[in-house]
Amino acid sequence: MVIDRITEKTIEALLKMKDKASLSELKNKLEKLRVALSKEGEQTAQMFETYARYTQGKASEQDMEIANKQFQDFLKTIGLGIFVILPGAPITIPLIVKLGKKLGVDIIPDSFK
Repeated sequence: MVIDRITEKTIEALLKMKDKASLSELKNKLEKLRVALSKEGEQTAQMFETYARYTQGKASEQDMEIANKQFQDFLKTIGLGIFVILPGAPITIPLIVKLGKKLGVDIIPDSFK
């Protein structure tokens, strides 16, 4: 599972770290990631609720615009998530983001910016 693999990598990184400043920095980054993933999850749940209301004719156009924007972010998150499980992700993901910027394609979900 992806989460298990990420956890294993995190534990390995923690065991290798002897510098407390580096450990503190890693903790801060992991906390930011947790917050971003939590926010993304909440927004995705709201998106599905809006789509459910739309099927009942109870969602406004503005609600649908927000839900569709969140759906785009959801697809971006899934797309980046695929690269997390690949070997060399710390190198691959920044390269993909840089290539996206060069091509004028926004790859990073809003909750991660």
